[in-house]
Amino acid sequence: MFDNYRYPYLLKNVVPQHPQHIWGIDITYIRLMGGWLYLVAVIDWYSLYVVSWELDQSMEQPFVMRAVESALSKGVPVSWNSDQGSHFTSDLYTKRLEMEGIKISMDGRRRAIDNIFSERLWRSLKYEDIYLKEYRSPREARTGIENSFRFYNEARPHQSLDYKTPLEIYKISLKVKDTERPSEVHSHLKQLCLTKSKNGLNTWVQFKR
Repeated sequence: MFDNYRYPYLLKNVVPQHPQHIWGIDITYIRLMGGWLYLVAVIDWYSLYVVSWELDQSMEQPFVMRAVESALSKGVPVSWNSDQGSHFTSDLYTKRLEMEGIKISMDGRRRAIDNIFSERLWRSLKYEDIYLKEYRSPREARTGIENSFRFYNEARPHQSLDYKTPLEIYKISLKVKDTERPSEVHSHLKQLCLTKSKNGLNTWVQFKR
């Protein structure tokens, strides 16, 4: 099932111009009281909108493909980024994206920062929901994560989005992506710069004009 073909990272210095320009996909672990779950999510890099997600007790390939199909039912991005994990180098996954004419991009080795938006999403979810609630069962976790993603998409303003929600930016920008973009929709990535923190680790900081 896995052919282990690695695609190059295509997105260095690329700034997303509109929703469905670049999507990222990633998997993380969710600890339960007595076990683990696996969560996969697809995020739109321009609007930070969580396009789709799936939760499962196993890491079998269908778990990832359900999230892929759910996302593709809502649109087709120009580029799709992931890490080099076996789920994302599988023939099933890559052929499906190629069928839609999508450019496949993969993080460099040990380059989690190449998929920084997924990493930030996991950090927000875990510190604002998972670690606080300590879910006891898969059902409880699914309900909680669903509510958390709904709040994140629809109700939580983001500073990098001019204090709009991901859903607002996603919908507004989809309507105008082939015309002049509205002045209130900024490319938040242009405000981001990779720098070195005091402890030597790569971090992202936001510069103000």
